[in-house]
Amino acid sequence: MSHIRSHLKSLERSNRSLTRPDRPREFRLLDRNWELLDEVFAPLYSPSTRIGAEFLGLTGAGSSNPPSSLLEIGCGTGVIAVQAALRGCASVVATDINGHAVENTRRNAERHGVAGRVTALRSDLFSALGPDARFDQVFWSSNYVMAPADYAYRSVHERAYVDAGYRTHRRYLSEVVHHLTDDGTALLHFSARGNLGALREIAEECGRELHTLDSRTVDEGLDPVEHLLLEIRPARDRRQPAGTRRDLARV
Repeated sequence: MSHIRSHLKSLERSNRSLTRPDRPREFRLLDRNWELLDEVFAPLYSPSTRIGAEFLGLTGAGSSNPPSSLLEIGCGTGVIAVQAALRGCASVVATDINGHAVENTRRNAERHGVAGRVTALRSDLFSALGPDARFDQVFWSSNYVMAPADYAYRSVHERAYVDAGYRTHRRYLSEVVHHLTDDGTALLHFSARGNLGALREIAEECGRELHTLDSRTVDEGLDPVEHLLLEIRPARDRRQPAGTRRDLARV
């Protein structure tokens, strides 16, 4: 399994995705066509976008009972943000540190008729949001492969594949609960390509608990890789009786 977690392998995957001669301008996913701009994470070369949509109930023909408001971190081409709006989510904010991804999401929202409900922002996690911004659901399909803490990114595209020293994961675990409504949920799409043990250590240091809500294993090349949907909650004070979800969200 060590080669699955190799940041060098993930960086190779990032470079191949950008430079392969057959990289299209448009791709099909979830029974819809999507525009793909240069320098943006390409969902057709990785199962993570499809799996993330499955985790959120945004695939198939049925109703998924979407949240009233959704914040998606790392929106890429905007597939999940647009699918959520199409399924009835009244307000979607989609953010990405990659300006090309922000424009890509805007174009796909317009293409599928939900530009009025999808706001795309260039943001380093929550940096572009006001301090009082609150959402019923926050979702991040993360760059779960850990790179060395001193790794210097060669492109913004690499940030979709690896997280140097898990600094971004630490910030997400620490800050996400402060952008939830009283009954809101903070979700993280993680995988066996990442270091779950290190993530749990960071969660404990940040005063957070990780709860597995769903999982599935898919073949990625020759390797079976498990994907996880994790919920992030503030850790309960063991000296106090267990409270309600509403109480925990206010910690």
